Amino acid sequence: MTGRPRRRDWGSGWRALLRLLLLPALIILAAPEPLHAVEPDEILADPAMEARARDLGRELRCLVCQNQSIEDSDAPLARDLRVILRQRIEAGDSDEAAVAWIVERYGDYVLLRPPLRTDTVLLWGAPLVALVGGALVVFFALRRNRGSGTGNAP
Repeated sequence: MTGRPRRRDWGSGWRALLRLLLLPALIILAAPEPLHAVEPDEILADPAMEARARDLGRELRCLVCQNQSIEDSDAPLARDLRVILRQRIEAGDSDEAAVAWIVERYGDYVLLRPPLRTDTVLLWGAPLVALVGGALVVFFALRRNRGSGTGNAP
């Protein structure tokens, strides 16, 4: 062995890390559009009414899945809501009236974008509070590390 220290080969480690990070990105980008859960027996005969129903259904939350619209959910309750929505549209309800009918029975929680009111302000403000709180934690942690002299100075 010579007197020179061995040099580490970081190239293969970085390549492996890059592959690990790129794989999920490629899977997400190559994935097809999500399949819609609408069954053939739910589809309305009138294409214009069906388009309205699908647009409105994308605004309504599946109460079982909670993070999917009723158009994308396979849950039985989402199917029931899709059927009800289509029945309301066939009955001649406007978009607002059809959605209001469902909101009246299930509350604002069924809306993927609930209105900003005093009873929903926490729902809208929570992400902002979490973001500011996280930023403050990072700020004070970095400030404490800098002040204590535990940096990586040579």
